[in-house]
Amino acid sequence: MENEIRSQSLYGLTPEGITEELGLDKDYHGRQIWRWLVKGVHEFDKMTDLPSALRKTFVEKGFRAISSEVIEVNSDEESGAVKLCIRLSDGQVVECVMLLSASGHRTACLSSQVGCAMGCRFCRTGTMGLTRNLKSYEIIEQLIHIQELEGPVSSIVFMGMGEPLANLDEVLKAVEYFHDPQGIGMSHRRMTVSTCGVVPGIRALEKAGVPIKLAVSLVTADEAKRRKLMGIARTFSLGMLKSALLDYQRRYGRRITFECCLMSGVNTSISDARKLAEYCLGLDVIVNLIPFNEAAELDFKTPSLEELEDFTNELGLFNVQYTRRFSRGRGVNGACGQLAVKYAYDDEEDF
Repeated sequence: MENEIRSQSLYGLTPEGITEELGLDKDYHGRQIWRWLVKGVHEFDKMTDLPSALRKTFVEKGFRAISSEVIEVNSDEESGAVKLCIRLSDGQVVECVMLLSASGHRTACLSSQVGCAMGCRFCRTGTMGLTRNLKSYEIIEQLIHIQELEGPVSSIVFMGMGEPLANLDEVLKAVEYFHDPQGIGMSHRRMTVSTCGVVPGIRALEKAGVPIKLAVSLVTADEAKRRKLMGIARTFSLGMLKSALLDYQRRYGRRITFECCLMSGVNTSISDARKLAEYCLGLDVIVNLIPFNEAAELDFKTPSLEELEDFTNELGLFNVQYTRRFSRGRGVNGACGQLAVKYAYDDEEDF
Protein backbone atom coordinates (compact mmCIF):
# COMPACT_ATOMS: atom_id res chain seq x y z
CA MET A 1 0.00 0.00 0.00
CA GLU A 2 1.25 3.49 -0.84
CA ASN A 3 2.15 5.97 1.89
CA GLU A 4 -0.27 8.76 1.04
CA ILE A 5 -3.49 9.50 -0.77
CA ARG A 6 -2.92 11.58 -3.87
CA SER A 7 -6.37 13.19 -4.12
CA GLN A 8 -8.27 15.38 -1.65
CA SER A 9 -11.23 13.00 -1.37
CA LEU A 10 -12.34 9.47 -2.17
CA TYR A 11 -15.85 10.68 -3.04
CA GLY A 12 -16.59 10.58 -6.74
CA LEU A 13 -14.14 7.74 -7.35
CA THR A 14 -15.23 4.31 -8.58
CA PRO A 15 -14.39 1.21 -6.50
CA GLU A 16 -11.52 0.60 -8.90
CA GLY A 17 -10.39 4.20 -8.49
CA ILE A 18 -10.36 3.81 -4.71
CA THR A 19 -8.31 0.62 -4.99
CA GLU A 20 -5.77 2.44 -7.14
CA GLU A 21 -5.81 5.61 -5.06
CA LEU A 22 -5.08 3.75 -1.83
CA GLY A 23 -2.71 1.26 -3.41
CA LEU A 24 -4.78 -1.64 -2.06
CA ASP A 25 -3.67 -5.20 -2.66
CA LYS A 26 -7.21 -6.55 -3.01
CA ASP A 27 -9.87 -5.09 -5.32
CA TYR A 28 -12.73 -6.05 -3.03
CA HIS A 29 -11.37 -3.77 -0.30
CA GLY A 30 -11.93 -0.87 -2.70
CA ARG A 31 -15.52 -2.02 -3.23
CA GLN A 32 -16.05 -2.27 0.52
CA ILE A 33 -14.78 1.27 1.09
CA TRP A 34 -16.92 2.57 -1.80
CA ARG A 35 -20.05 1.05 -0.27
CA TRP A 36 -19.31 2.65 3.09
CA LEU A 37 -18.76 6.04 1.48
CA VAL A 38 -22.11 5.85 -0.32
CA LYS A 39 -23.75 5.18 3.06
CA GLY A 40 -22.12 8.33 4.40
CA VAL A 41 -19.50 6.55 6.50
CA HIS A 42 -16.19 8.27 5.78
CA GLU A 43 -14.15 7.38 8.87
CA PHE A 44 -12.01 4.33 8.17
CA ASP A 45 -12.19 3.01 11.73
CA LYS A 46 -15.99 2.68 11.33
CA MET A 47 -15.74 0.54 8.19
CA THR A 48 -16.16 -2.62 10.18
CA ASP A 49 -15.88 -5.18 7.38
CA LEU A 50 -12.36 -4.02 6.52
CA PRO A 51 -9.50 -5.96 8.14
CA SER A 52 -8.60 -4.34 11.46
CA ALA A 53 -4.95 -4.06 10.43
CA LEU A 54 -5.93 -2.11 7.31
CA ARG A 55 -8.18 0.23 9.28
CA LYS A 56 -5.40 0.79 11.80
CA THR A 57 -2.95 1.65 9.02
CA PHE A 58 -5.34 4.20 7.51
CA VAL A 59 -5.88 5.87 10.88
CA GLU A 60 -2.19 5.89 11.82
CA LYS A 61 -1.22 7.46 8.50
CA GLY A 62 -3.94 10.10 8.87
CA PHE A 63 -5.75 9.11 5.69
CA ARG A 64 -8.99 11.01 5.05
CA ALA A 65 -11.81 9.87 2.82
CA ILE A 66 -13.56 13.25 2.83
CA SER A 67 -12.09 16.67 2.11
CA SER A 68 -14.58 19.01 3.79
CA GLU A 69 -16.12 19.57 7.20
CA VAL A 70 -19.30 21.09 8.57
CA ILE A 71 -18.46 24.17 10.63
CA GLU A 72 -21.93 25.54 11.32
CA VAL A 73 -25.51 24.28 11.25
CA ASN A 74 -28.55 26.56 11.34
CA SER A 75 -32.09 25.21 11.70
CA ASP A 76 -35.43 26.92 11.21
CA GLU A 77 -37.98 25.28 13.49
CA GLU A 78 -40.95 26.79 11.67
CA SER A 79 -40.12 25.46 8.21
CA GLY A 80 -37.81 22.57 9.06
CA ALA A 81 -35.09 23.95 6.79
CA VAL A 82 -31.49 23.28 7.78
CA LYS A 83 -28.48 25.14 6.39
CA LEU A 84 -24.96 23.79 6.58
CA CYS A 85 -21.83 25.91 6.27
CA ILE A 86 -19.05 23.70 4.95
CA ARG A 87 -15.35 24.46 5.00
CA LEU A 88 -13.43 23.09 2.03
CA SER A 89 -9.85 21.84 2.08
CA ASP A 90 -8.48 25.22 0.96
CA GLY A 91 -10.40 27.12 3.65
CA GLN A 92 -13.16 28.39 1.38
CA VAL A 93 -16.71 28.07 2.69
CA VAL A 94 -19.86 27.07 0.82
CA GLU A 95 -23.43 26.51 1.92
CA CYS A 96 -26.03 23.88 1.25
CA VAL A 97 -29.58 23.58 2.51
CA MET A 98 -32.00 20.80 3.32
CA LEU A 99 -35.55 21.95 2.58
CA LEU A 100 -38.55 20.18 4.07
CA SER A 101 -41.98 20.39 2.44
CA ALA A 102 -45.27 20.20 4.30
CA SER A 103 -45.65 16.62 3.08
CA GLY A 104 -42.26 15.63 4.47
CA HIS A 105 -40.45 15.70 1.12
CA ARG A 106 -36.75 16.41 1.72
CA THR A 107 -34.78 18.29 -0.91
CA ALA A 108 -31.04 18.95 -0.85
CA CYS A 109 -30.07 22.30 -2.35
CA LEU A 110 -26.41 22.11 -3.39
CA SER A 111 -23.83 24.71 -4.40
CA SER A 112 -21.69 24.39 -7.52
CA GLN A 113 -19.27 27.29 -7.05
CA VAL A 114 -17.69 29.37 -4.29
CA GLY A 115 -19.56 32.60 -4.91
CA CYS A 116 -20.97 33.49 -8.32
CA ALA A 117 -19.82 35.56 -11.29
CA MET A 118 -23.27 36.27 -12.72
CA GLY A 119 -23.95 39.31 -10.56
CA CYS A 120 -27.74 39.22 -10.64
CA ARG A 121 -28.76 42.39 -8.83
CA PHE A 122 -31.42 40.73 -6.68
CA CYS A 123 -29.25 37.81 -5.50
CA ARG A 124 -27.23 38.06 -2.31
CA THR A 125 -24.73 35.42 -3.43
CA GLY A 126 -24.07 37.52 -6.51
CA THR A 127 -22.58 40.27 -4.32
CA MET A 128 -19.67 37.96 -3.47
CA GLY A 129 -18.23 37.53 -6.94
CA LEU A 130 -16.72 34.22 -8.04
CA THR A 131 -13.83 32.64 -6.17
CA ARG A 132 -13.67 29.28 -7.94
CA ASN A 133 -15.58 26.30 -9.26
CA LEU A 134 -16.22 23.32 -7.01
CA LYS A 135 -14.81 19.91 -7.83
CA SER A 136 -17.32 17.09 -8.22
CA TYR A 137 -16.28 15.54 -4.90
CA GLU A 138 -16.93 18.87 -3.14
CA ILE A 139 -20.46 18.86 -4.57
CA ILE A 140 -20.99 15.21 -3.62
CA GLU A 141 -19.76 15.80 -0.08
CA GLN A 142 -22.48 18.42 0.48
CA LEU A 143 -25.12 15.73 0.06
CA ILE A 144 -23.14 13.36 2.28
CA HIS A 145 -23.02 15.96 5.06
CA ILE A 146 -26.74 16.73 4.72
CA GLN A 147 -27.75 13.08 4.87
CA GLU A 148 -25.39 12.38 7.75
CA LEU A 149 -27.14 15.05 9.82
CA GLU A 150 -30.70 14.94 8.50
CA GLY A 151 -31.22 11.54 6.89
CA PRO A 152 -31.95 10.59 3.27
CA VAL A 153 -33.33 13.13 0.82
CA SER A 154 -35.79 12.44 -1.99
CA SER A 155 -34.57 15.04 -4.48
CA ILE A 156 -31.59 17.24 -5.31
CA VAL A 157 -31.56 20.74 -6.77
CA PHE A 158 -28.46 22.57 -7.93
CA MET A 159 -29.78 25.93 -6.79
CA GLY A 160 -27.24 26.89 -4.14
CA MET A 161 -24.26 29.17 -4.58
CA GLY A 162 -23.01 29.58 -8.13
CA GLU A 163 -24.16 29.00 -11.71
CA PRO A 164 -24.21 25.22 -12.31
CA LEU A 165 -23.92 25.50 -16.08
CA ALA A 166 -20.70 27.49 -15.67
CA ASN A 167 -19.26 24.39 -13.98
CA LEU A 168 -21.11 21.80 -16.02
CA ASP A 169 -18.46 19.08 -16.24
CA GLU A 170 -18.08 18.80 -12.46
CA VAL A 171 -21.84 19.08 -11.88
CA LEU A 172 -22.51 16.23 -14.31
CA LYS A 173 -19.90 14.06 -12.59
CA ALA A 174 -21.77 14.61 -9.32
CA VAL A 175 -25.12 13.89 -11.03
CA GLU A 176 -23.87 10.55 -12.32
CA TYR A 177 -22.48 9.67 -8.90
CA PHE A 178 -25.88 10.35 -7.35
CA HIS A 179 -27.61 8.41 -10.14
CA ASP A 180 -25.44 5.26 -9.95
CA PRO A 181 -27.92 2.42 -9.27
CA GLN A 182 -25.26 0.57 -7.25
CA GLY A 183 -24.84 3.61 -5.02
CA ILE A 184 -27.28 6.37 -4.06
CA GLY A 185 -29.46 5.47 -7.04
CA MET A 186 -31.37 8.71 -7.42
CA SER A 187 -33.44 9.04 -10.59
CA HIS A 188 -32.53 11.81 -13.02
CA ARG A 189 -36.15 12.94 -12.66
CA ARG A 190 -35.42 13.82 -9.04
CA MET A 191 -32.49 16.09 -9.88
CA THR A 192 -32.83 19.66 -11.16
CA VAL A 193 -30.20 22.05 -12.47
CA SER A 194 -31.03 25.74 -12.26
CA THR A 195 -29.49 28.37 -14.52
CA CYS A 196 -29.80 32.12 -14.90
CA GLY A 197 -29.89 31.57 -18.66
CA VAL A 198 -26.44 30.52 -19.85
CA VAL A 199 -27.48 29.50 -23.36
CA PRO A 200 -24.28 27.62 -24.33
CA GLY A 201 -24.57 25.70 -21.06
CA ILE A 202 -28.16 24.71 -21.82
CA ARG A 203 -27.11 23.46 -25.24
CA ALA A 204 -24.16 21.58 -23.74
CA LEU A 205 -26.50 20.00 -21.19
CA GLU A 206 -28.82 18.95 -24.01
CA LYS A 207 -25.96 17.27 -25.86
CA ALA A 208 -24.67 15.55 -22.71
CA GLY A 209 -27.50 13.02 -22.81
CA VAL A 210 -28.32 13.35 -19.11
CA PRO A 211 -32.11 13.79 -18.80
CA ILE A 212 -32.24 15.82 -15.60
CA LYS A 213 -34.80 18.54 -15.00
CA LEU A 214 -34.06 22.13 -15.92
CA ALA A 215 -35.07 25.30 -14.12
CA VAL A 216 -34.41 28.79 -15.45
CA SER A 217 -34.22 31.96 -13.40
CA LEU A 218 -36.26 34.00 -15.85
CA VAL A 219 -37.31 36.76 -13.43
CA THR A 220 -39.04 38.75 -16.17
CA ALA A 221 -39.95 38.39 -19.83
CA ASP A 222 -39.40 42.10 -20.38
CA GLU A 223 -36.12 42.26 -22.31
CA ALA A 224 -35.10 45.73 -21.11
CA LYS A 225 -35.83 44.96 -17.46
CA ARG A 226 -34.04 41.62 -17.62
CA ARG A 227 -30.91 43.27 -19.01
CA LYS A 228 -30.89 45.70 -16.09
CA LEU A 229 -31.40 42.98 -13.50
CA MET A 230 -29.26 40.19 -14.92
CA GLY A 231 -25.90 40.63 -16.60
CA ILE A 232 -26.32 37.37 -18.51
CA ALA A 233 -29.31 38.89 -20.34
CA ARG A 234 -27.02 41.41 -22.01
CA THR A 235 -25.21 38.49 -23.65
CA PHE A 236 -28.08 36.10 -24.36
CA SER A 237 -31.44 37.53 -25.35
CA LEU A 238 -34.81 36.09 -24.40
CA GLY A 239 -35.16 34.84 -27.96
CA MET A 240 -31.85 32.97 -27.81
CA LEU A 241 -32.84 31.51 -24.44
CA LYS A 242 -36.24 30.30 -25.65
CA SER A 243 -34.71 28.68 -28.72
CA ALA A 244 -32.34 26.67 -26.51
CA LEU A 245 -35.18 25.69 -24.18
CA LEU A 246 -37.36 24.50 -27.05
CA ASP A 247 -34.52 22.28 -28.31
CA TYR A 248 -33.89 20.92 -24.80
CA GLN A 249 -37.55 20.12 -24.32
CA ARG A 250 -37.88 18.47 -27.72
CA ARG A 251 -35.04 16.12 -26.83
CA TYR A 252 -36.00 15.15 -23.28
CA GLY A 253 -39.69 15.94 -22.96
CA ARG A 254 -39.18 17.34 -19.48
CA ARG A 255 -41.31 20.15 -18.15
CA ILE A 256 -39.18 23.25 -17.53
CA THR A 257 -39.54 25.48 -14.48
CA PHE A 258 -39.36 29.25 -14.82
CA GLU A 259 -38.30 30.88 -11.57
CA CYS A 260 -39.47 34.45 -11.18
CA CYS A 261 -38.19 36.39 -8.21
CA LEU A 262 -40.85 39.05 -7.77
CA MET A 263 -39.74 42.49 -6.55
CA SER A 264 -42.21 45.17 -5.61
CA GLY A 265 -42.68 47.74 -8.36
CA VAL A 266 -40.04 46.11 -10.55
CA ASN A 267 -41.54 43.07 -12.31
CA THR A 268 -44.99 42.67 -10.77
CA SER A 269 -47.20 44.75 -13.07
CA ILE A 270 -50.06 43.45 -15.19
CA SER A 271 -47.88 44.13 -18.24
CA ASP A 272 -45.11 41.98 -16.73
CA ALA A 273 -47.58 39.14 -16.19
CA ARG A 274 -48.83 39.34 -19.78
CA LYS A 275 -45.30 39.33 -21.22
CA LEU A 276 -44.47 36.31 -19.07
CA ALA A 277 -47.58 34.49 -20.28
CA GLU A 278 -46.70 35.24 -23.89
CA TYR A 279 -43.13 33.98 -23.38
CA CYS A 280 -44.45 30.68 -22.06
CA LEU A 281 -46.31 29.94 -25.30
CA GLY A 282 -44.98 26.85 -27.05
CA LEU A 283 -43.19 25.55 -23.97
CA ASP A 284 -44.34 23.02 -21.37
CA VAL A 285 -43.51 25.07 -18.30
CA ILE A 286 -44.56 25.79 -14.78
CA VAL A 287 -43.78 29.21 -13.32
CA ASN A 288 -42.45 29.32 -9.77
CA LEU A 289 -43.22 32.74 -8.29
CA ILE A 290 -40.78 33.65 -5.53
CA PRO A 291 -41.41 36.79 -3.46
CA PHE A 292 -38.11 38.62 -3.03
CA ASN A 293 -36.28 37.97 0.23
CA GLU A 294 -35.14 41.34 1.51
CA ALA A 295 -31.48 41.84 2.43
CA ALA A 296 -29.78 44.97 3.74
CA GLU A 297 -27.31 45.18 0.85
CA LEU A 298 -29.96 44.75 -1.87
CA ASP A 299 -32.22 47.65 -2.81
CA PHE A 300 -35.43 45.75 -3.56
CA LYS A 301 -38.62 45.09 -1.61
CA THR A 302 -40.93 42.12 -1.15
CA PRO A 303 -44.14 42.61 -3.15
CA SER A 304 -47.39 43.20 -1.32
CA LEU A 305 -50.11 40.58 -1.20
CA GLU A 306 -52.17 42.79 -3.52
CA GLU A 307 -49.35 42.86 -6.09
CA LEU A 308 -49.03 39.09 -5.92
CA GLU A 309 -52.78 38.57 -6.28
CA ASP A 310 -53.05 40.88 -9.29
CA PHE A 311 -50.05 39.22 -10.93
CA THR A 312 -51.28 35.67 -10.42
CA ASN A 313 -54.82 36.55 -11.46
CA GLU A 314 -53.47 37.85 -14.77
CA LEU A 315 -51.41 34.69 -15.31
CA GLY A 316 -54.54 32.67 -14.62
CA LEU A 317 -56.40 34.46 -17.40
CA PHE A 318 -53.80 33.10 -19.84
CA ASN A 319 -53.93 29.58 -18.33
CA VAL A 320 -50.31 29.73 -17.19
CA GLN A 321 -49.52 27.07 -14.60
CA TYR A 322 -47.77 28.57 -11.61
CA THR A 323 -46.86 27.99 -8.00
CA ARG A 324 -46.15 30.53 -5.28
CA ARG A 325 -43.15 29.43 -3.31
CA PHE A 326 -43.21 29.39 0.45
CA SER A 327 -39.70 30.50 1.43
CA ARG A 328 -38.78 27.45 3.43
CA GLY A 329 -35.17 28.52 3.96
CA ARG A 330 -35.70 32.16 4.88
CA GLY A 331 -35.24 31.54 8.61
CA VAL A 332 -31.70 30.26 8.05
CA ASN A 333 -30.72 32.73 5.30
CA GLY A 334 -31.06 29.81 2.93
CA ALA A 335 -34.00 31.02 0.88
CA CYS A 336 -33.67 31.93 -2.77
CA GLY A 337 -30.99 34.57 -3.30
CA GLN A 338 -29.76 34.54 0.29
CA LEU A 339 -26.85 32.13 0.01
CA ALA A 340 -23.93 34.44 0.76
CA VAL A 341 -21.43 33.11 3.24
CA LYS A 342 -20.93 35.29 6.30
CA TYR A 343 -17.26 34.30 6.33
CA ALA A 344 -16.79 36.28 3.11
CA TYR A 345 -17.63 39.55 4.85
CA ASP A 346 -15.70 41.00 7.76
CA ASP A 347 -18.68 43.06 8.90
CA GLU A 348 -21.41 40.46 8.37
CA GLU A 349 -23.62 39.88 11.39
CA ASP A 350 -24.12 36.40 12.79
CA PHE A 351 -26.96 34.33 11.39
